[in-house]
Amino acid sequence: QVHVIESGGGLVQAGGSLRLSCTASGRTSDIYAMGWFRQAPGKEREFVAASRWSGTPFLHADSVPVRFHISRDNEKNTMYLQMHTMKPEDTALYYCGTTGRWSGSYYPGYDSWGQGTQVTVSS
Repeated sequence: QVHVIESGGGLVQAGGSLRLSCTASGRTSDIYAMGWFRQAPGKEREFVAASRWSGTPFLHADSVPVRFHISRDNEKNTMYLQMHTMKPEDTALYYCGTTGRWSGSYYPGYDSWGQGTQVTVSS
């Protein structure tokens, strides 16, 4: 079983930056890819970005290709989501998931999820 913990959320002003972390533990050998999703109040969960655990490519949602960047540190079993030029509409609970296959933006394809980290962007 894989355990996932997200961190790095908080309150930031519009135009600011945050870096979220997603750290996996347990049966990390089962991980093929990790992905970031977010859910704003009253809205459905939305895909942000995903990465294979080794090699390429990274995949970013069409809505966030320029401002958000995904990266990973395999030695730390951690994937990062760097967010720049943040907007109030980026306010959401950000979730990280792991999968044993390439699932990309396909939310049901992810096997393990963290509890999420709250990001709030003030105007």
